[in-house]
Amino acid sequence: MHQEIVDEFEFLDDWMDRYQHIIDLGRKLPKFPAEFQTDEYKVKGCQAQVWLRSERRDGLLHFQAVSDAAIVCGLVAILLRAYSGFAPKTILDAGHGFIDEIGFTEHLSPTRGNGLHAMLRTIRQHAAKAAVPSEPE
Repeated sequence: MHQEIVDEFEFLDDWMDRYQHIIDLGRKLPKFPAEFQTDEYKVKGCQAQVWLRSERRDGLLHFQAVSDAAIVCGLVAILLRAYSGFAPKTILDAGHGFIDEIGFTEHLSPTRGNGLHAMLRTIRQHAAKAAVPSEPE
């Protein structure tokens, strides 16, 4: 599920190239609707502002997100690639070891690392909520 992302970063030898790639990925994020840039969708625990929402379609959970910081937008883009468009149970069962494999844990600042884990936690919370069968009406 995440190997493609790890492989993509292995081609980039130094961290300046990797940071630039992260920023470039962030620039390609789809537009995030302004009406969702509210406290209700704000990810708690990020130094930068990050808004994230999910929508369940055809049994799959789709995420949209954006940040006000360029590098964080890139991290958002990576997490959306890693987790959006999958069944909630698949998201919950998937680990996040690819974060360490890429080297984010050791190369991101502590505040960005905390924000990355806050985004992961929020994605998992959305998946856990979506995994619970809804009550019949």
